[in-house]
Amino acid sequence: MQSVRKRRGNDLHTNQTSTPGGLKEHVPQHFHFDLWFCLTLQNWILDFGRPIVMIILPLEWFPLNKPSAGDYFHMAYNVITPFLMLKLIERSPRALSRSAVYLCIITFVMGASIHLVGDSINHRLLLSGYQLHLSVRENPIIKDLKPASLIDSFELLYYYDEQLGHLMWYIPFFIILYIYFTGCFTKAKEQNKIPVSGWLLLGPSAVYYWYLVTEGQITELFLLTFLAMVVMVIHQQRKGLSPDSNGLFLFCSFSVTVLLVALWVVYLWNDPVLRNKYPGLIYVPEPWSYYTLHIKKNH
Repeated sequence: MQSVRKRRGNDLHTNQTSTPGGLKEHVPQHFHFDLWFCLTLQNWILDFGRPIVMIILPLEWFPLNKPSAGDYFHMAYNVITPFLMLKLIERSPRALSRSAVYLCIITFVMGASIHLVGDSINHRLLLSGYQLHLSVRENPIIKDLKPASLIDSFELLYYYDEQLGHLMWYIPFFIILYIYFTGCFTKAKEQNKIPVSGWLLLGPSAVYYWYLVTEGQITELFLLTFLAMVVMVIHQQRKGLSPDSNGLFLFCSFSVTVLLVALWVVYLWNDPVLRNKYPGLIYVPEPWSYYTLHIKKNH
């Protein structure tokens, strides 16, 4: 029995060994179209499509005291996304810190779950007349609540939904992507080109990240991540390394996202209502606030 355990342990050790430079053995370094496609598709359907399906489907199908269709989408997202990100890390050509990855995944799931609850209640408030372009205390259905302490409870709900939930969701999300990116550098010139399939995914991927940054109100976090990626590229180029096809795909997606966020801000720069809701140095309105203010009101 001991010899069997020892042999299994030796096999496990052999499968997980890496070269002195940190490169994994027997890891194919090609464009991971299957993972990038699945990640992009489920982001669009389960995250971006979540509030849309709640608007489209009849309210009678999902009573207000039961989970909505969007809640089920969110539950699926909370399971599928960390699984795909773990698979992405597994395919990294370099051995990455497992402890950091596991800690990020755990925090990600917890933050996304907090957001699930807050966002579910927020959707029910929308059906009752809650207006996203106004603050909690300025909303018509909230400001006259009695006792007044109930307003504090709704502000706490907003904090869990839009602040704490988002931070615990998105910070580990971008840390994992950055950790993965640090392992995507090579000297082989044939590996640092994005294939046609990658270019086809680039647009949908960048537009989703634009939605993630603006709706999640994580502009600072995104810009810090992008800046860290730029610094990493410069640092690795001094060693004669450049991003492989996967790293280049991620870097180009983020570059296009920066451009889209800038265009979005310029487009809404002089909107007085949104300016009032989003004060401060960095002004990046949420798309759904724009929807309730300019689109829903006109239909």
